[in-house]
Amino acid sequence: MFVKTILIKGAPITLAQLLKKIDIIASGGEAKAFLSQEKVLVNQQPENRRGRKLVDGDIIEIRGNQYRLVDE
Repeated sequence: MFVKTILIKGAPITLAQLLKKIDIIASGGEAKAFLSQEKVLVNQQPENRRGRKLVDGDIIEIRGNQYRLVDE
């Protein structure tokens, strides 16, 4: 498994924004349904809140892929 780096600018982003950024969902409205059906881990803890704030250094695992957030 590899860890893909995702660059973010400044303020934290939400889990729904990350899902859109990595092209898993097309709109924020799809986030709730996606999170109710898929296992998502944030820093190795299960997460199903689309509004969860993600910050620099967080590791998110989705469908066996890991993403690490890095502030630009």
